[in-house]
Order: sequence, then C-alpha cells, then structure tokens
Amino acid sequence: MLRIWKITAVLVLAAMALAACAAPAATPTEEMPPETPAMCMGAASGDEITMLYQWSGQEEERLNQILKPLADTCGIVFKPESTRDQALLDTRVQAGTPPDIAFWNVTQLTQYQDLLKDMGSLGASRDAYIPGAIDPGVINDKWLGLPVKSDIKTIIWYSPVNFEAAGYTVPTTWDELVALVDKMVADGNVPWSLGFESGDATGWTGTDFIQDLLLIQQGPAYVMNIINGTVPYNDPGVKAAYETYGKWAMDPAYTVSGADGTLSTGFVDAVLKVFSDPPEAYMVKQSGFAGGEIVKQYPNLVFGTDYDFFVIPGAQGLQGGSDWMMAFSDKPAVKALVSYLASPEGGVAWAKAGFDLTPNKAGAGNYTDPSLVKKGEAFYAAQGFTPDIGDSIPGGFGSAEFTGITDYVNGGDLDAILATIASAQAEALSQ
Repeated sequence: MLRIWKITAVLVLAAMALAACAAPAATPTEEMPPETPAMCMGAASGDEITMLYQWSGQEEERLNQILKPLADTCGIVFKPESTRDQALLDTRVQAGTPPDIAFWNVTQLTQYQDLLKDMGSLGASRDAYIPGAIDPGVINDKWLGLPVKSDIKTIIWYSPVNFEAAGYTVPTTWDELVALVDKMVADGNVPWSLGFESGDATGWTGTDFIQDLLLIQQGPAYVMNIINGTVPYNDPGVKAAYETYGKWAMDPAYTVSGADGTLSTGFVDAVLKVFSDPPEAYMVKQSGFAGGEIVKQYPNLVFGTDYDFFVIPGAQGLQGGSDWMMAFSDKPAVKALVSYLASPEGGVAWAKAGFDLTPNKAGAGNYTDPSLVKKGEAFYAAQGFTPDIGDSIPGGFGSAEFTGITDYVNGGDLDAILATIASAQAEALSQ
C-alpha cells in the first residue's frame, strides 16, 4: 500500500511540474492578435501611400470609392495630391522624393523607366487585362504601368431622333457609312462636324480620326508599327487615310463650314453642333467624354433617344487612351494597392464606381450608367486596344502631327507634310 502511494505521489508531482512549465491559457477576456488579410500583402494598419494624380472633384470621389475596401480592410492611409502640372512630378522625382504612386500619362513610363517598379513583381497579372491594353506600359520588356482609367475614341455620336426624322439608319459596315455620308450630302444635309481647334493642341481630333481610318484601312498591327517606327509616317497607307479624311474635313458639303470650320471651330463646339435645334450636322467623331459635354449643354436630352453613339463600322479594334498607374516604391502597402486594382475585386469596384472604363476584364457587366454599359460592351469585345499614336511617341512628335494635319486642312502639300512628321517620328524614336 505504501509503495502504491509513493508511485501516485511521484505522478502527481510530475504532472504539477509539467503544468507549471506550460504557457498559460488565454482567459475569455484576452484577445489573440488579428491576422493580416491576404489582400493587404503584409501592409500594417496605418501604413501610408503618397499619391500624385491629375483628378479632382467628382473624379477624386470616385477614386476614393474604389479604394475604400482596401483602406477599410487593411487600414492603409492614402495621402493624395492633385495637380495638372507635370512639372511638379518632375521636380519630386529629380529631388529624389517621388510619390509612392503616380497616376499619369504613358510617356512618363519611358521617362522614369529606371526608377519604376515592375507591376508583375507588385502582384499584378497580365491575364487580367483585355488584349493590347497593357502593351504601351511595357518598356524595354519591363511592365512599368498599370492602365486604370480608359476611354474609347473609335465612336461616332449622333441623335437617334434626328436620324429617324431624316430616314437614316446606323451603318454596320464601312461601305454603309460612306454611302450614308454621301446620301446626307445628296439630301442637302451636312454629315460631319469636324472642328478641331484646341489652342496649342489644335488638330488632335483630326489625328484621332486619322488613326481610326488606319484601323479600318490597315489594321491595329499597322498602327503599332507606326508607334514603334517600323512603318514611317509618310507610308502610302498613312497618306490614304489623310486623303479620306481630307475629302470630308475640307469640303463644306461634308462638314460644317468646310476647311475654315474645321480649323476654327472648337472641338467641344463641334460636338454640340450635332445636337442643336435644328442640327448643324448629323454626326461627330469624338471620344467617350463627349457624352458629358452633351448633357452639360443640353441637360434634358436622354441617352439612347436624343443622343447616342455607335462604333465606327469596319474598324479592326479600338483606339483609346488610358491613365497609367506607376510605382516608385515596392513597400507592402504599394503591393496591396497594385494587386487590388489588378484583381477581379478591383475591376468590379472600378466599373461600379463609373470612373470611365477599366481594362481589367472583371469590369465587364458591372457598369450601371447606360452610356458606360454600351461603351463597355464595345471595349471588352474589341479585337484589340491601340493607344493614341501621338501620345505614345515621345519628344516633339505629337506637336509635329498636330501642326501637320492643321497645315493639310489649310491647303498644304500632303507629301511634304507627311515627310516632316516622319522625320519627327524618326528623331523621337532614335533617342
């Protein structure tokens, strides 16, 4: 009996020793430290991201709406600054104090390529984007820019009410569009409002039209070859596009006030002439932003009834422009932002906010504004998305292109004009 008691005592003492060495259990009032959500990429609550962009007002509000899930989940604090002065961005970079994130133009990707972080290393996936959307953001084989806010340019605005009253229908092929233009002229109506006055940038709507004609007559690969210099700007294909445009842009039978109207009418006024009462013209080729200008001037007009657009028939792909996100930092909070915007959740959030279009495929089907719904359908169904030629070639090319088309509409020699622009193209791409 004494032996059994001794064995029991030993076991009890051993159990007490083990209990003393064990970590104390948490009481019901103690909280275990929370886990960081996967979307935060290791960022801690209170981590900051400095941002520089050109947006303001309603645009900033929509961006805040898009970023709110990331801020709420991760506690990331966004420190934004809004300016339209690129010199501020240049100054910050040159001083060695760039923002963590800049939302700017595609040419800055080349300008700052040695300082920018690769988007793939920050958590973005190329497969998340529509064909061609990210191509301009790849500089020397490094993916340096994320396209975030896009607009399409290969569209024609018109009034369904005016079309119906005149007996016109929306064309579905390029030949049908040409036939419609000629029928309007035969009826004594002016088909186009092509005014392109825009201060120092006068001519840009004309060069946009040229690029859309190139998409019809030559295709998107041809456009990209102009951008990379494989095709010189004075190639016969470019000349053919200018001649097509010139027939319409210089003749008062085809456009409001002929060449004089094209040269002197502001690009916004050119849009509004199609929706005046009575209309001064029946069609205007302009980017998606035109819808906002129409409503601003004529708030009672209803989209789909009083004003609408159709994709230029025959175009192989779409021309468009994007605002680009570039990262000067690879800290965890920046990785969280990049991976979020490139994720399905980020694409859906961007579309629901109605901040123009997102090239993120997940945005499809999530727009609510009727105009964006229609633009989105064209955007995601496009064969490719080609950037603006003038925005994509650096240096003084854009100015040379604007000057050239202005001189052409003013009666200048087309061959000499295209040769001058081709020289600017070659010089810009050789640097």
